[in-house]
Amino acid sequence: MKVLITGGAGFIGSTIASVFAEHGITPVVLDSLITGRPEFTQGKIFYQGDIADGDLVDEIFRSHPDITVAVHCAALIVVPDSMTDPYRYYQVNLAKTLEFAGHLTRGGCDRMIFASTAGMYRPEPDLSVSETSALEPQNPYTRSKMMAELMLADLAAAYGLRVISLRYLNPIGADPRLRTGLQSSKPTHALGKMIESYELGVPFGITGVDWPTRDGTAIRDYIHVWDIARAFYEAADRFDAVIPPLQPGGRSGGYEVINLGTGDGTTVRELVDAFRDVVGAGFQAVEAPARPGDVVGAYVDPAKAWELLRWKPEYTIGDAIRHSLQWAERRRELGAA
Repeated sequence: MKVLITGGAGFIGSTIASVFAEHGITPVVLDSLITGRPEFTQGKIFYQGDIADGDLVDEIFRSHPDITVAVHCAALIVVPDSMTDPYRYYQVNLAKTLEFAGHLTRGGCDRMIFASTAGMYRPEPDLSVSETSALEPQNPYTRSKMMAELMLADLAAAYGLRVISLRYLNPIGADPRLRTGLQSSKPTHALGKMIESYELGVPFGITGVDWPTRDGTAIRDYIHVWDIARAFYEAADRFDAVIPPLQPGGRSGGYEVINLGTGDGTTVRELVDAFRDVVGAGFQAVEAPARPGDVVGAYVDPAKAWELLRWKPEYTIGDAIRHSLQWAERRRELGAA
């Protein structure tokens, strides 16, 4: 049994590949290596190319007819970049997903697990989001993901494709065995900035301390990347229970949205405290005004993920911090850019 993973040389895709491999399922990786790293493909069946290349996707299915599910992680994901170059984001995240879905159905694969974002929701008054929350994407990245999902739902209804969309917010950490991690040496999320401040010996800036949260600082739903990867495996393992196979002669497939989250999130101040627990009480943080464009944030209600996938996070924020620090050191040992 095999699984096709697009974007399988990236941070999340490579971790998903490792989880599947540990469960005895062979990952087949398709990645353009524009942002993915070639060393993350070592020991795996690997095809370098574009998800919209129909001939290449056809070749993959001819060579590996035992692929039973496609995990679609290939995407552009940097919000500020999407603001300055929206055309590229719609081209990659929407148009190429359309082409890839068509190639899947032609290859006889009717199961797709789509890596999506809970950033498309409008938070409830308590800052939670669930599968029933209103959709209100705020930038071209989240809009491109929402539009891709609407498109996939239409394809499912018309052509028998079955799609499980997993939506989450803030992956952190690294493969606990340090095989893979963040490609960038300078991640822009709060934990990445904390690690940078710690390594430079300068205080970390808590930007904004009067948000409507439990301690006044912004809230994010950080999840260990290995826990996210486990959810993709559970979705594949339980796929037919979540979306039953088509009956003979049927054309209508199915589409299911499942959110992944912690259920309460982590404020910036809580993240600082967890970081100190790992590196020591000497780590300094200073308060600063909120920056233009900052938002209060949100956290995800994961009840449906437990109901359908029997999934919940297992690693703590402290675990993710330790693995992130270990990966940063591992990157330096490897001389990675």
